[in-house]
Amino acid sequence: MDRKRYDRLRLLIRRLNTERRKQAKKTDILCNDLIAAQKDFIKKLDTISFTANFYESIVGITDLSDLLYNVGSLIKSEISDVNIAFFLRRAESFELHMFESNQPITLGKQNIENCFTAELVDNICKSNKLCTLEDMFAMGLQSSPSMLNKISACTIPIRQAGSSLGFIFIYRSLPNKLTVAELNNIAAVTTGLSRAIASCQVLLHTAD
Repeated sequence: MDRKRYDRLRLLIRRLNTERRKQAKKTDILCNDLIAAQKDFIKKLDTISFTANFYESIVGITDLSDLLYNVGSLIKSEISDVNIAFFLRRAESFELHMFESNQPITLGKQNIENCFTAELVDNICKSNKLCTLEDMFAMGLQSSPSMLNKISACTIPIRQAGSSLGFIFIYRSLPNKLTVAELNNIAAVTTGLSRAIASCQVLLHTAD
């Protein structure tokens, strides 16, 4: 009789332990889902904050150089240790805008921006999508491996009504790779940036 009770007790304990493990697993899954949802929510808040700061920084600007300087400064303040260049499309060539202060800077021999030919810029604009270094190589980027092995880089399209006005080229030194969240924040403001660029260009042509 004692043996039967002992066996029933063991079976009951085994079932209880099995149920506890199941509940613990469900709890872990629920906690992980909550943590993931919280992280996504924080990322969305970061994007909203970045977008709000962007529109605040460009309101009332009518000069193209001032506009791009402000946008570049905002991106650099939000994303650490990055270099920014704006490539704007032209009929047969392109304009390159780079800033260290509120004045444009000239290219040095070691700048990767020197490697962007009119053909490469046109190919990137025609793709009208986010391009990695590998994509740029496929489109004709030519540079020394020693330079390219030291950076994480990407282009972000500037579109208006489906057409390309150009792109933002962003890069920084490895091993600090650009993250998806950082690129998404920049991509979130390109619609507003494209409208601002177009307005500045119209005003410039009107003044001419």
